[in-house]
Amino acid sequence: METLEFVIYPDGRVLEKVTGIVGTSCAEVTAAIEAQLGQVLKQEQTSEFFAKLSQQHEAVTTQGTFSEW
Repeated sequence: METLEFVIYPDGRVLEKVTGIVGTSCAEVTAAIEAQLGQVLKQEQTSEFFAKLSQQHEAVTTQGTFSEW
């Protein structure tokens, strides 16, 4: 499940925590929100950022020899 959590401190700082989004797509999801919030002072990537999407590739092999009939 993808979640965005925001903690707003009394001095105006905002802590944004994103979970459930694998890879760099997190930046795409949060870009518009961060643009409205103001200047980003610090970013820390989680293990989900460095995880690779699980993709299955199906290899197709073709026979390159022909019968000598």
